[in-house]
Amino acid sequence: MPAEYIGLAALALIFAGTALATFVLAKNPIADRPDLGRRGLKRSLALEEGGVFKTIELPMRIVSGWVSGLALDNLRSKLDKQITFAGDYLGLTANDLIGLSIVSGVGSITFALLASNLLGLPSLMVVFAGAVGFYLPFLQLGGVRQERFKAVNRSLPTAIDLAALCMGAGLDFPGALRQVVEKASSRDVVIVEEFNRILQELELGHTRRKALEALAYRVPTEAVKDFVGTVVQAEEKGTPLAEVLTIQARMLRMRRSVMAEESAAKAGMMLMGPLMMMFICVLFLLVGPFIVKWMNSGM
Repeated sequence: MPAEYIGLAALALIFAGTALATFVLAKNPIADRPDLGRRGLKRSLALEEGGVFKTIELPMRIVSGWVSGLALDNLRSKLDKQITFAGDYLGLTANDLIGLSIVSGVGSITFALLASNLLGLPSLMVVFAGAVGFYLPFLQLGGVRQERFKAVNRSLPTAIDLAALCMGAGLDFPGALRQVVEKASSRDVVIVEEFNRILQELELGHTRRKALEALAYRVPTEAVKDFVGTVVQAEEKGTPLAEVLTIQARMLRMRRSVMAEESAAKAGMMLMGPLMMMFICVLFLLVGPFIVKWMNSGM
């Protein structure tokens, strides 16, 4: 069989397989938009802000409906956990995140193809743009997660101090948290948002331990884990919680100081490599002309 017929048959098989896969996936309905709970609130706020997300939200839900028919349970559980760490970013679900990644990748490939035809860019740029577009939502989610963790670690000692002062004035632990939430300058602060969620779970009948452990799950940093463990242990042993919180805030500040000193020491060591390279370059600039002159005179 001639080679051109083999190529045509391979293309036909690829086209048929792609069409069949698209038909099977397209049978799934469009994914529903989350309307209730924390993710429903985050989605509505993201849509009210408008921007790029509002434009691609419908295509994202269409692809999310297609993805829902695939057996990706392990991947969904991992992505759902990362979305929780990021504070239910944009009200996304695991299927929505996968759909957003696919839409971003296809959009990047389309833009790269147009740029390649108009500007004569190499075809490798199309592959690179597709990979970047596909990975971009996951990169954005990871950045939001890290910023969220940093914000909690930065503001937790001050919030604990305020709660301890309120408890010293006669309030109980939920009342102290409520005062911190109500007196905050903005409800968008991460620690205020998390304290408000603890209060909501307590009002729904959850135990204090369960509500605090949920906080440690959503923000699994060392500072939050220590805070939750301290409060739970103090409640079990009957230790005065106001004193425990004051000590905990002091310990968190000391830990931040130690970490800042360690980071400063590591920064000094990391600068040694670039400084040595700069020194070698300066040395070559100074000695280079003499070496060239010596080599020319020897020749």
